[in-house]
Amino acid sequence: MKIIHVSAECYPVAKVGGLGDVAGALPKYQCNAGLDAKLVMPMHRTNFLYNHKWENVFQGRAHIGTYWFDFTIIKEKSNKLGFDLYLLDINGLTDREKVYGYGDDNFRYLAFQIAVVHWMTQWTEKPDIVHCHDHTTGFIPFMMKYAYEYNVLRDVPTIFTIHNAQYQGQFGWDNVGWLPAFDPWKSGLLEWHHDINPMASAVKNAWKVNTVSEGYLQELRYNSNGLEALFEYEKGKCYGILNGIDTQLWNPATDSFLENHYNIDDFVAGKAANKKVICDRFGLDINKPLFSFIGRLVEEKAADILPDAILSCMYLLKEQCVFILLGSGLHETEMQLASINGVYPKLYHADIGYDEALSHLLYSGADYLLMPSRVEPCGLNQMYAMRYGTIPIVRKTGGLKDTVKDVGDSGWGFCFDRAVPEDVIYSIGRAIELFNHPEEMKKVIHRGMAINHSWENTVQQYLELYQSCKT
Repeated sequence: MKIIHVSAECYPVAKVGGLGDVAGALPKYQCNAGLDAKLVMPMHRTNFLYNHKWENVFQGRAHIGTYWFDFTIIKEKSNKLGFDLYLLDINGLTDREKVYGYGDDNFRYLAFQIAVVHWMTQWTEKPDIVHCHDHTTGFIPFMMKYAYEYNVLRDVPTIFTIHNAQYQGQFGWDNVGWLPAFDPWKSGLLEWHHDINPMASAVKNAWKVNTVSEGYLQELRYNSNGLEALFEYEKGKCYGILNGIDTQLWNPATDSFLENHYNIDDFVAGKAANKKVICDRFGLDINKPLFSFIGRLVEEKAADILPDAILSCMYLLKEQCVFILLGSGLHETEMQLASINGVYPKLYHADIGYDEALSHLLYSGADYLLMPSRVEPCGLNQMYAMRYGTIPIVRKTGGLKDTVKDVGDSGWGFCFDRAVPEDVIYSIGRAIELFNHPEEMKKVIHRGMAINHSWENTVQQYLELYQSCKT
């Protein structure tokens, strides 16, 4: 079975969030299972591009509206990622350092999608499945079905995976001319709430749709940034498939970012040694429970409640805990968290930015990971944490609800209901109590480390989804 994944991100080429991790792992594990999986993405100007060797595999010319452009597709020569990786270059559009955040994102990602579809029309053998990821690829199912130029692909099944429905990429009908010519009777398949909406279009036009957890699939029917009625209407073709994690990359026994390795049978000494590295590096008190946060400092992650929650913890819990945070996002939240640096020099440190090596160290050396998210379609951080013996503290939402069971019910984490400081503080208090009973804490850690979140389980579910398109 030949599968072509289309994505804006792919770790380690370019990553912003969980989509990058998934796109970098799912095709690899599909190839390991005997499928022929490939991935194409924009040619972002990143270190990966300059540090690897490439070969030109296709040059073409396409248009977005009246704007004609040349594009080139290159392939990574060494099979570094375990699957065929293609980068698509459109001069002036895809050749930028950042993945998102430009004023013309809608235009340039539509150009990228048009170029991908044009390229596939030139294949001597059509793909068996075109697997699209998030709204930056959302027009592909529509174009393959209804754009006159690409009708050779109309019978190729498309899968659309929703990693985050909050971002939809909508724009006005005054720009409908950007799209390749199509039957105007089908224009309703592009529309939602009087806009052209690539997320909605993909849900309407893809053969099958899936979210990255069963819990998130159910949530979308009442909380999906305006698409609630659509997900209710299309529920018959929607599925929840929980993401896996790359257990080869995320392995405390072999992780190249760690000085001290360990596994499920000897985690106590290894975690203690890595905690010491963290505390020595940032001048933190090693004798108290270490709570970490790793991620984007945005409202979805409820990062805005962290300053109040942390300061209240220091007062109400009498400075019994240590916090270390790693992330970037909203400027106001960054400034609030950074302003606490120095107030509690042995109990708190915020590292504003992102550091892959430090993130691995925190997963391995922290006692707890905080995830108070308002929205968490799947969540990978809690799975990384469990894999490394760090106990997750999560809000019961989306994939967090699907993957973390509370210690009060013989589980491996702490769960709470609301994304408010009070719930976070209460959960931290529970975690401190567990920390004061080290033998019981070891049992909780062991239960979490024993869970198998590898991609092998997920790959089989995707294969079944692909095969269902043939019946």
